[in-house]
Amino acid sequence: MKKKTNTRIETDELRPEYDLSKLKGGVRGKYAKQMGSGFTVTIHHAGGKQRIKKFGARQDVVVLDPDLRDYFPDSKAVNRALRALVRIADKQVKKTA
Repeated sequence: MKKKTNTRIETDELRPEYDLSKLKGGVRGKYAKQMGSGFTVTIHHAGGKQRIKKFGARQDVVVLDPDLRDYFPDSKAVNRALRALVRIADKQVKKTA
């Protein structure tokens, strides 16, 4: 009996069939700031019932300015750069201490 393995593809790119660049006026991350400050979702059930779910502000959301996106195309690149910066800062603190 074979074991099922969970394979997950880590990517920030949409599949080609979901390419939004062909749409006029499409802007990536247009609502990122608003979502970061919290949002409400209304779920409509059959029979007219509604359920409202509120989500608070997310503290773990970071939005890059457009000029930095070329240097940091994904979360991995940002984390790698920040870890390097932390190592450098730690060395500087140890030298001055």
